[in-house]
Amino acid sequence: MPHRVKVEQTDIEDEAVQSNTGQPDVKEGKPQQIADLEEKVSAAQDRVLRMQAEMENVRRRAERDVESAHKFALERFVNELLPIVDGLERALLAHSGEDSATGSLLDGVGLTLKMLHGVFNKVGVHQVNPEGTAFNPEHHQAVSTASRPDLAAGTVVEVLQKGYLLNDRLVRPALVIVAGN
Repeated sequence: MPHRVKVEQTDIEDEAVQSNTGQPDVKEGKPQQIADLEEKVSAAQDRVLRMQAEMENVRRRAERDVESAHKFALERFVNELLPIVDGLERALLAHSGEDSATGSLLDGVGLTLKMLHGVFNKVGVHQVNPEGTAFNPEHHQAVSTASRPDLAAGTVVEVLQKGYLLNDRLVRPALVIVAGN
């Protein structure tokens, strides 16, 4: 019987030698596997967070684009209406000193222009009429200069054509004459 015990001890010694020869020991391999899995989980969580952030950025960008499209969709239409407004304003200006025979016609033109300006205000179109103010190259286009010693250089002397803004975005610059002493 003592011989049997020795055989069992030899088997145990063989297993210990095998574990030291490169075959993973069950107890020693577990911490490494856990560390590898924790690293993979951490990397996956990082990817998920980055994808969530990217999706949030895409959502915000899309909202901004839709808002901008709604805000400035009228720009082309407004550009088509501006010559009509200019024509109505010129008609009123050209016939402003006439007698009452054409008064009712001029009143109609004036009311039409007023209604058009009301609609413009509702949709965010505002007139740029800079007469007497400092020249602003972002909203004005100077077509000439005039010698006016009573005004500071760079002051708008006359507005030849009014400018327009759509939601604070320039649709058409005001054509102006600027004082240049």
